[in-house]
Amino acid sequence: MQFLGDSLKSLRDFPGDARQDAGRQLDKVQRGKQADDFKPMPSIGKGVEEIRIWDDAGTFRVIYTARLTDAVYVLHAFQKKTQATSKRDIDIAKVRFAQLMRGEK
Repeated sequence: MQFLGDSLKSLRDFPGDARQDAGRQLDKVQRGKQADDFKPMPSIGKGVEEIRIWDDAGTFRVIYTARLTDAVYVLHAFQKKTQATSKRDIDIAKVRFAQLMRGEK
């Protein structure tokens, strides 16, 4: 598991239950299974997916790619404030994915 940018810090800032759920879902992905609630994010890049976490404290997202052979890469983790994912959050994930594809980890 590789965390890019501030994604690990952001994930650690999730409330307890949401953080535990995110950890369980990432563990599933790492073992080659699919997260319980996810959706593809082709607007960010090929093979990028978003784990969706619903918690009493709010709605949280973890954007990752598991398509590379060496690790699962977490591109971005954040609390979702509106119905649509903000352009800022998508742009952060896009930049990190592009850097990853260029070999910058």
